[in-house]
Amino acid sequence: MAKLLSCILGPRLYRVYRERGSRRSRPEAIESSQGALEPSWESYYQPRSLEKHADSILALASVLWSISYYSSPFAAFYLYRKGYLTMSKVVAISHYAGTMLLLLAGIACLRGIGRWTNPQYIQFISILEDAHRYGKPEDKRKLSSYNFDFRSWPVDFRWDEATSRSDSRSVPLLRAEPKHRSAVNSFLHTIKKLPCQIASYIVAHTIGRRMLYPGSVYLLQKALMPMLLQGQARLVEEYHGKRAKLAACDGNEIDTMFMDRRDTSEPQGKKLVICCEGNAGFYEVGCLSTPLDAGYSVLGWNHPGFAGSTGAPLPQNEANAMDVVMQYAIHHLGFLPEDIILYAWSIGGFTATWAAMSYPDVSALVLDASFDDLVPLALKVMPESWRGLVTRTVRLYLNLNNGEQLCKYQGPVLLVRRTKDEIITTTVPEDIMSNRGNDLLLKLLQFRYPKVMAEEGVRVVREWLEASTPMEEASVYSRYEVEDDWCLSVLTSYKAEHGDSFPWSVGDDMTPEGRRQLALFLARKHLQNFEATHCAPLPPPDFHLPWHL
Repeated sequence: MAKLLSCILGPRLYRVYRERGSRRSRPEAIESSQGALEPSWESYYQPRSLEKHADSILALASVLWSISYYSSPFAAFYLYRKGYLTMSKVVAISHYAGTMLLLLAGIACLRGIGRWTNPQYIQFISILEDAHRYGKPEDKRKLSSYNFDFRSWPVDFRWDEATSRSDSRSVPLLRAEPKHRSAVNSFLHTIKKLPCQIASYIVAHTIGRRMLYPGSVYLLQKALMPMLLQGQARLVEEYHGKRAKLAACDGNEIDTMFMDRRDTSEPQGKKLVICCEGNAGFYEVGCLSTPLDAGYSVLGWNHPGFAGSTGAPLPQNEANAMDVVMQYAIHHLGFLPEDIILYAWSIGGFTATWAAMSYPDVSALVLDASFDDLVPLALKVMPESWRGLVTRTVRLYLNLNNGEQLCKYQGPVLLVRRTKDEIITTTVPEDIMSNRGNDLLLKLLQFRYPKVMAEEGVRVVREWLEASTPMEEASVYSRYEVEDDWCLSVLTSYKAEHGDSFPWSVGDDMTPEGRRQLALFLARKHLQNFEATHCAPLPPPDFHLPWHL
């Protein structure tokens, strides 16, 4: 009876991964592209008819519930206008709802019976219970052969679990510093601004975060589920990916996938690339494939509220998730910060710049199709009359200040700008100067090289940024007669004499021509153009590490 109850309440099982030949005396193997023999895999799970049909009904009910949840304000308004919200009507609706719940509970019991008669599910649920009860590595290793509802996966690593916390850091709150003022003025100001703050809070936590992170919407995840399962199976079968659940300091659970290439002959396999996905990206089908196909070890993770990760994708939750991912990479996977590369696409630039700011010893930072500040992009898609509300809402609750965080990182940085980007431009894709990646580059260079990036330096860099083709870039570069060797020698001499801590005062006693040359040289070293739209995958040959002096 206990096993039947476990089957009723147990998670949905999607796939079972087994090496081919695991039931034979001599395992089969396939030849890899490097000539080595690797085990081939088969993935399957055959639910019984009762379980299969019951699952379909419960999945449909879940989708209908989600639709009704999002449409409930409109439905309540309609019922009120029609006079249906009387006590007798509410009681009748409650009776219907109670009947539906009983029917769904009965269907769940039938699904449990179907599972109970399936030896494959019984074996899975026994392994899952042992993994939760004892937590032995052997049980978790067996559990990794199954792909099931991640909510039931045991926690593999906690944010406070590191063996040595001497180099750890507390996660800073991502809020603006309060302005100093008298107690009376502060109280009156708070009362005056209270209605606006309430409106901003409601907007941020309802439509705001769902517009900013559409991947957190349940209906979208449900539609993408087959693709996500297929992508996850590919990572496990082809790259021997290891899935893990990380517990962040706010209680959210983060879904991760690690592909270890350290035992390969490729030198880049010793480096770990931590991938930060976009606002509708998942590690199963996201930018992770670029460094993975380039031969690096890769750690992917899903935003809070995406797929197997819990919580909501708000800035503080994002920072907490990134923190536990970094701790996991360093203390559990065994990578030194000097061997970690942060790679982000689009909105993932926020967590990548936060990690670079908070873990300054990481090897490098690569930002693909990212931006400097969310406010200009939010104003682009909202009505002009909402300008004040949008600005206040972003600053208080959705403040993705990538440029500010980037300037606090001292290491190598490479920005990838999409020349046909339609998402992070504030006008039209053809207007390359409205790409917010330009502003991200200018903020970085102005902070690191303020003397070089004076008025004249900013002007020539903007002129270079207007070029959308390699030929146009070369034309601007040659027009100002930039000598790469001279620029390199100037920077090398300055670093040898003053150290490598930014900001630098190089260019202070230099001619305008020299500053213009340095400005263009530095711009080309920090930004790489890629002729594509926002969502086109970055080809592995175009994944380059940043320039390092």
